[in-house]
Amino acid sequence: MTFADQILHWIHGLKPEIVLPGDIRMMHPFRENPVVMQMVETFYSKYYSDEDRRYVIMGINPGRLGAGTTGIAFTDTYRMQEVCGIEVHGLKSYEPSSVFFYKLIEYLGGPVRFYHRFYITSVSPLGFVKMNESGKWLNYNYYDSQSLEEAAIPFIEENLLIQSSFPLFRDICFVLGKKNAAHFEAINRRLRIFDMIAVLEHPRYIMQYKSRDMDKYLTSFAATLSKVLS
Repeated sequence: MTFADQILHWIHGLKPEIVLPGDIRMMHPFRENPVVMQMVETFYSKYYSDEDRRYVIMGINPGRLGAGTTGIAFTDTYRMQEVCGIEVHGLKSYEPSSVFFYKLIEYLGGPVRFYHRFYITSVSPLGFVKMNESGKWLNYNYYDSQSLEEAAIPFIEENLLIQSSFPLFRDICFVLGKKNAAHFEAINRRLRIFDMIAVLEHPRYIMQYKSRDMDKYLTSFAATLSKVLS
């Protein structure tokens, strides 16, 4: 089986059995919209139709405007169509994290080279939203409340173990976000998937609070990731 075959087989089988806290909902874009699954199949067939090993870049969980819309981490509909060359029908999203991530991808040689070396996933493969006081659903991280994390951990660990059977380099995992890394380190100690974790700032944090320093972060990310590209 190719890397793409393994990813798609896993995604098609995602069946979360989680009793969530009452004010939190799960996003399952692969089932909620058939257009998303079509994009996902096209994306992985384009970039992962081989048996080569890849390094893991680990996010938190899908957000509404990135993977929650396209099914691909840090990829909004604009980047999906204009950079990855995959048509998007009836969906439109703009995700600031995607802006940073695809600048990084271009910095490192473009999507073909980048995705041949890296597999982008998240601690939780499905995202969460919580309604605010104005009645708007907002992104919610798996670790934002103890009750959610405790409910989600069995699902998270099951799917991390499934992905660990993919052709991955397991000597190091690049984790996005310091708080995410702290929680993931505890999970990794239990599962013993990766030998070492390298922590990078989360693109959302950079775009929201450090956008003036974007070039500095791009250079830092590129220097760290380039060590495994040679």
